[in-house]
Amino acid sequence: MGWTSRGDRPEFDIVTGVSVGALTAPFAFLGPRYDKALKAVHTTYSTDQLVKKQFVRGLLGGESLASNAPLARVIAAYIDEDFIRKVAHEHSRGRRLLIGTTNLDAQRPVVWNMGRIASSGHPHALQLFRNVLLASAAIPAVFPPVHISVHVEGQLHEEMHVDGGTTNQVVLFPMQIRSDGTDAKLGIRPTRRLYIVRNGRVTPEFQVVKASTLAIAGRSISTLIKTQGIGDLYQMHASAQRNGIDYNLAYIPGDFPDTSTEAFDPIYMARLFELGAKLGRSGGAWTKTPPRLGAHP
Repeated sequence: MGWTSRGDRPEFDIVTGVSVGALTAPFAFLGPRYDKALKAVHTTYSTDQLVKKQFVRGLLGGESLASNAPLARVIAAYIDEDFIRKVAHEHSRGRRLLIGTTNLDAQRPVVWNMGRIASSGHPHALQLFRNVLLASAAIPAVFPPVHISVHVEGQLHEEMHVDGGTTNQVVLFPMQIRSDGTDAKLGIRPTRRLYIVRNGRVTPEFQVVKASTLAIAGRSISTLIKTQGIGDLYQMHASAQRNGIDYNLAYIPGDFPDTSTEAFDPIYMARLFELGAKLGRSGGAWTKTPPRLGAHP
């Protein structure tokens, strides 16, 4: 919203989303008219409104420690037939909305072309659209995986999809792609700009860890995710340099206090959203290098 009020927010040719970012990307793709909905999704709901705890079931062999049925209902409230028609219209203009999930059986990242799904005319297109968003935000073990039916060589299979961040914290296109050869063949010299919004911190955060199995496991996983995310930002920076893309990165400043008291704390999330809006209005959110490589904002 801050970038919108600043007046220089571009219409992006490609918008991608992974994990919680998958719940941001569709609204960002459709532009400023969905700013209010984007704010509501990220600042209104508490943990109890998005998660139904089922610890006993999860510990005794169930798929997860919590049900994401409440989150599925929130997604359905915003993503309706009218919404995907608008996505399909933008897809017809050549714009692309891409969402990343992880095929857990195959240990592979999957990038879904949401505009193609929206414009397919398939009777289950809306449900698949919603399921992909739900799968991308399905933190393994915390939330249940999303089972998606696919046809392969004439046979029906069921794939298990979880949080896209399990394989990639950010996605754009395969790292091996080089645009210089394609540009030369087409006789074009386009200006490309990449904007990455990393919904997380990239600096170390000191915290005394309780000497218990769950506390140690939780802290280790959060550290792994942070480190993997930084590595992905470096990979994307290297790819941007190879392809002549202007690299712009924003992330949560290290001095912004984490005052959250639950997994989805609306008070904390509202403060974080307002910080993002403030940085968007000022234009000072972006840095040109990955963390620890150059100056920090």
